[in-house]
Amino acid sequence: MKLALPLALVFAGAMPAFAQDTAVSGISSISFDVGLGAISRPKYYGADETHVEAWGTVRDLEISGFGGRSSEDNGFSILPNLNTIGPREEDDDDHLRGMDDISRAYEAGVKVAYHYGETTGYATVRKGFGGHHGVVGEFGADYRFKPAERWTMWVGAEAKYGDSKFNDTYFGVTEGESVTSGYDEYKPGGGINAASARFEARYSLTDSTAVIGEVKYTRLLGDSADSPLVEKKSQPSIRLGVIHRLNFNF
Repeated sequence: MKLALPLALVFAGAMPAFAQDTAVSGISSISFDVGLGAISRPKYYGADETHVEAWGTVRDLEISGFGGRSSEDNGFSILPNLNTIGPREEDDDDHLRGMDDISRAYEAGVKVAYHYGETTGYATVRKGFGGHHGVVGEFGADYRFKPAERWTMWVGAEAKYGDSKFNDTYFGVTEGESVTSGYDEYKPGGGINAASARFEARYSLTDSTAVIGEVKYTRLLGDSADSPLVEKKSQPSIRLGVIHRLNFNF
């Protein structure tokens, strides 16, 4: 997510102006994490080979007041949910020879979560722009625990879904691509395309800064897993980085 830090700077710069409206909105505070590090993951959806690249994020948005809630509260929350998917180019891997390039995709939508103690269940839905124009999302659950004062850990599982437009973009082979690549023409349908299990550990350096690491195992499913572009259905990833918590109180 290479646009994460520029987006964070724009968001942070907009906070003073946003604060002028809080008397109407009733929002008392906004906080979120910004982070940067490195990630090892497959070169593209379904790739056998992995590569290491820079990783950035803006995540864990919390809004207090006017329907927002903190992560310590029980009950429902509804918040914006954003994501980006990097470009896929023919030169990225020999197995993509003859396939059309896919530009960077941007996704915007909402996340609905239910918090109960240390457990959070959630579902997201987003609309794609740029590289794909499909509808995507996830649903799953996380459990948080603290084995020591500075350590916080999460274990979780989720399923990912995409409509036919999304799955066709990243797993399909058009008639023209079949001619240039040698793959059989393939048009996957929509539905659940992957399931994941993850473990994340966070070590707090200060009250607002921490080192994080995550190990994630993803398995492609359904029509997406059957794509001729998929070399390997197992898609593991490892990331390591530093995050900083930004807080804006109004």
